[in-house]
Amino acid sequence: MCALGAVLTFSAAAQAQSPIRIGEINSYKAQPAFLEPYRNGWEMALGEINAGGGVLGKKLEVIARDDNGNPGDSVRVAEELVARERVSLLFGGFLSNTGLALADYAKRRKIFFLAAEPLTDKLVWENGNKYTYRLRPSTYMLVASLVKEAARLKKKRWAIVYPNYEYGQTSVASFKKLLKEAQPDVEFVAEQAPPLGKIDAGAVTQALADAKPDAIFNALFAADLGKFVREGNTRGLFEGREVVSMLTGEPEYLDPLKGEAPVNWIVTGYPWYALTTTEHKKFVDAYRRKFNDYPRNGSLVGYSALMSIAAGLKKAGSVDSDKLAAAFSGLKVDTPVGQITYRAQDHQSTLGAFVGRTGVKDGKGIMTSFTYVDGATLQLPDAEVKKLRPAD
Repeated sequence: MCALGAVLTFSAAAQAQSPIRIGEINSYKAQPAFLEPYRNGWEMALGEINAGGGVLGKKLEVIARDDNGNPGDSVRVAEELVARERVSLLFGGFLSNTGLALADYAKRRKIFFLAAEPLTDKLVWENGNKYTYRLRPSTYMLVASLVKEAARLKKKRWAIVYPNYEYGQTSVASFKKLLKEAQPDVEFVAEQAPPLGKIDAGAVTQALADAKPDAIFNALFAADLGKFVREGNTRGLFEGREVVSMLTGEPEYLDPLKGEAPVNWIVTGYPWYALTTTEHKKFVDAYRRKFNDYPRNGSLVGYSALMSIAAGLKKAGSVDSDKLAAAFSGLKVDTPVGQITYRAQDHQSTLGAFVGRTGVKDGKGIMTSFTYVDGATLQLPDAEVKKLRPAD
């Protein structure tokens, strides 16, 4: 009996010391420009959390898997993490289609999922569910942050270019709707929708130029954006035309263009080099010390995602998915760019967007004349959200 008691005591102690295992799923091979800094961000947060004693008396352990940018693989590795690795919750996701697949998995398996990056509106509206929350601003929120500036241009003839999948399609739908509401006489004279990662930049650029638009709305990113910018510069597409562009001010996509970066585009992004708050400077200094590099937007997202999970676990007092989902409702989290709240009505965080113009300084693209738009001001009215979102 003494021996049995000793074994049970040892087992209980070992269980108390075992870490909280968290599954992370992302498209690291397919989207390295954003996701390598993103991984750095959550790794830095993980180190800080564990150095501070962990959460609920336990260290956190993150087990990461690559989904190859494929929704089917996303679900497969999610099941592997839950069934084989025994993780208590999931976070991550980059592309909108993989994010939707993971949200559906979370609903079916009744496991908590924090979507760090996927931008599709469906994640918190039509396909929203009890177990899924989202950190990044949605496509609607990012478009809404840009439309006010677009309407001020008073340009009538608009051309549009976007990647032909969920994120691009919803971005364009929101832009058309919101700009029409702000400027009823607007016309959309050309639309180009190349497959993600497979843009024929010459053909796209020529088609937009042939339409002779007054302004262009662009939702391309990553390698597609670089090809479009270089071809547009070569063919003079942007000369004398305003361009309003999603994501282009993010260092992940602006930095590779170097001196070829577009000038005077209206963009959303992350001007890390010009933010002077104490909290942000502390974040940048810690990031530089750890990685000998500067943060990108992915770094901010990865860091804030794991800090959100730590805050949610602490509030829930448990790794139980139902308790964690309840704890995230109204959860407030301090991030390097200010405090955010995870809204009860749609599970969307109030993380906002930096909106400004692009420029080139010392041979490198930057954001200038930017402002931070609070995500709480970019939401649909609650009554509209209720119509769009199914009951949990």
